[in-house]
Amino acid sequence: MSKFYPLTVAQVKHETRDAIAVTFDVPPELKDTFAYRQGQYLTLRTSIDGEDVRRSYSICSAVQDERLRVAIKRCSGGLFSNWATERLQPGMQLEVMPPSGNFNVPLDAASRRHYLAFAAGSGITPILSIVKTTLQAEPESRFTIVYGNRASSTVIFRDELTDLKDQYLGRLRLVYVMSREQQDIELFNGRINEAKCGQLLDGWIDIRDIDVAFICGPEDMMHGVSRALQTAGLAKEQIRIELFAASAPTRERKPRDVSLDARHQTEVTVIMDGSAASFTMDKDKESLLEAGLRAGIDMRYSCKGGVCSTCRCKVLDGEVEMDVNYALEDYEVARGFVLSCQSFPVTDKVVVDFDIAE
Repeated sequence: MSKFYPLTVAQVKHETRDAIAVTFDVPPELKDTFAYRQGQYLTLRTSIDGEDVRRSYSICSAVQDERLRVAIKRCSGGLFSNWATERLQPGMQLEVMPPSGNFNVPLDAASRRHYLAFAAGSGITPILSIVKTTLQAEPESRFTIVYGNRASSTVIFRDELTDLKDQYLGRLRLVYVMSREQQDIELFNGRINEAKCGQLLDGWIDIRDIDVAFICGPEDMMHGVSRALQTAGLAKEQIRIELFAASAPTRERKPRDVSLDARHQTEVTVIMDGSAASFTMDKDKESLLEAGLRAGIDMRYSCKGGVCSTCRCKVLDGEVEMDVNYALEDYEVARGFVLSCQSFPVTDKVVVDFDIAE
């Protein structure tokens, strides 16, 4: 899983002024390696002005498409996104890690479910993969999408969404919420937040009919919609969330008080790709990921912000404190999984395993 593979860019399509869809050519010998589930993402790596840069981007194609495609949206100050939207062309190669992520639910052809999705901006990327895959895999299921943007010119995959709506008449309901472009129905004007979600649930969406809800977008939108859904009666276990690294706020770590009698160093063992490596690090000064990289270990990572779960591992021995977690479910944390980019050792010995995928 931690290995990168060189993949050739087959197509670069401009979806909006600031967003592109990138399709990769996957050779036959790597088809199984890059098989994916709906809602997963790829970690891409390249060198920009001599700097090793890694970023994660969601897959936007259906599983049935057998086409590996991601969307990249330019963001202010985004080193990789600006480089990609300006310079990436067919024929170029990028280092790509196999698909990862758990922003999905198991599908069953016999199911008759009603799914709900809230997306804002580039948050439509994994939602598109989920919707296309689900409507094909579950012929009796339905989908409702609420998609927020500033204006119609910023809507990513607008033509593709329109085609989907025409293809699945009666099974796909799609509404756009615009914050800077006035629409005829007042309900669909403004930003997607807790209040707007509550209004939609009051008059347009019957929460009693919803089986699973997906939310992808900025942090405040994500939490607001989740609260509104739970207030309306949807269980937390029925809600899946996906936050993009670019939408996550920057948080400074607050140093933990370390007892004067405590040892200030920790011996860390990292198990990855079937082998083990050990190093010593100071407590509470840097994360397991940072210390491992400094020790020369090719640790698995992408966003370094606790968002993408690329650096997910399981603590087998010892204890760590995890500062930020946007990527792991409660049950994963309960089973000992952590994000190494946000984990700081507490005990004198820590053993983490990156190979456990349960």
